[in-house]
Amino acid sequence: MRKTTTFALFATALIALGCGAGATDTASSSGSGDSAAAKSEEKAAKTAKIGQAARDGKFEFTVKSAKCGVAKVGSDLLGDKAQGQFCLVTVNVKNIGKEPQTLIDSSQKAYAADGTEYSTDSEAAIYANKDQQTLFAEINPGNQVTGVLVFDIPKKAKLAKLELHDSPFSGGVEVALS
Repeated sequence: MRKTTTFALFATALIALGCGAGATDTASSSGSGDSAAAKSEEKAAKTAKIGQAARDGKFEFTVKSAKCGVAKVGSDLLGDKAQGQFCLVTVNVKNIGKEPQTLIDSSQKAYAADGTEYSTDSEAAIYANKDQQTLFAEINPGNQVTGVLVFDIPKKAKLAKLELHDSPFSGGVEVALS
């Protein structure tokens, strides 16, 4: 009897969650026919350029520079060699929230013009950042760090934009590199 009651409660909870999820989707999809235009404008407003501040969640990102064509980072004794070429992106990250927030380099993405996605190379970033700890750094409110994100991309590839995130689950903000 006890197993049956537990199963019935569990099934009821799943059904309730399913109904609630459907209601949320319906409510968010209703609206005027201009919703596609509004989404396009919102996305355009979220795209910044090198030197411009762009916000996602608790972080304000400012890409200072981007340099591709780098074959190796680090010193002669300790370093990392690119499979293709390294693109070094210098970025300043400021915590604009009211709580500490951790910057996670693996949450940051780069894209070529054709939409090919590239992830950061955390090992190479250790060598590129030397004494700076921006790879997995907790940033307190009001504080900021500057460091280098490293992307290992094919030799003939060219980055068009970055997608920067305050967390792995945030919507992100785009920064055009050209």
